[in-house]
Amino acid sequence: MSTALNLDPPAWVARLGRRLPAPFVSLHFVAGLELARRLNWLQPTPELNGRSFGITIEDLGLRSAFTVRDGAFRPAWDRAPCELELGAKLADLFSLMRAETDADTLFFQRRLRISGDTELGLIVKNWLDAAPRPAWLQRLNGVAG
Repeated sequence: MSTALNLDPPAWVARLGRRLPAPFVSLHFVAGLELARRLNWLQPTPELNGRSFGITIEDLGLRSAFTVRDGAFRPAWDRAPCELELGAKLADLFSLMRAETDADTLFFQRRLRISGDTELGLIVKNWLDAAPRPAWLQRLNGVAG
């Protein structure tokens, strides 16, 4: 019997998340991306080098901004607009990570917000679609969501 994780946080969590300093959130998020890169799960393509990204987990009130520099993920310390902004709820982002749904479906269902450089968005979508999913992430299928 599997127990589903509750990925629908209470409203106060988002209020708290919006108060956290942006560099603090970005630093932790980028640490996760760097770990995935070093474990050969997410290897940025050359087209991403020098580009800036913002990802908002809407129901947590968290926004992380980062760049890809010399093939590595680096936090963006300022609050400048990013070239590509993505936003979704935590459950939808987990669904994307587990390849249970794709970005196009979430976008057309208005569950994934995309703004900024649309060509860069397409590059990122194709890069993430092609990325192998690690075994531990596959085991989360059916547990979360």
